[in-house]
Amino acid sequence: MLQILTDEQIDPDVAVAVKKRYRGISVLSLFDWLDGHFVGASDEEVLREAARQGMTLLSFDLKTIPPLLRAWGERGVDHGGVIFVDSKSFAQNDISGISKALVELWELQGQVDWKNRCFFLTPRR
Repeated sequence: MLQILTDEQIDPDVAVAVKKRYRGISVLSLFDWLDGHFVGASDEEVLREAARQGMTLLSFDLKTIPPLLRAWGERGVDHGGVIFVDSKSFAQNDISGISKALVELWELQGQVDWKNRCFFLTPRR
């Protein structure tokens, strides 16, 4: 089941907006997750703990996370899934657009196992 963790680059209000749109979705901001313990932590640390807790990371980080996931894949290291967002699809301050797209994604694929999955979030056209 899809449980979303938004990283530091995602406005914490996205998690709030998603919950307002659809109360059944599990979504937390990194700032609220585990009392903010992982704020400032490396991508590797965040992804490892998210995987341990069955959470899928939502991130704008297309620079450092993909190479890390490739390296993990080559070594057989699992992750809890990553949903990528880029500025071509959504502005970082587009709280409404990102939250709406997350709800739509959850409605379509929220019940599947997200282990080792990668997905690019786009607006519905």
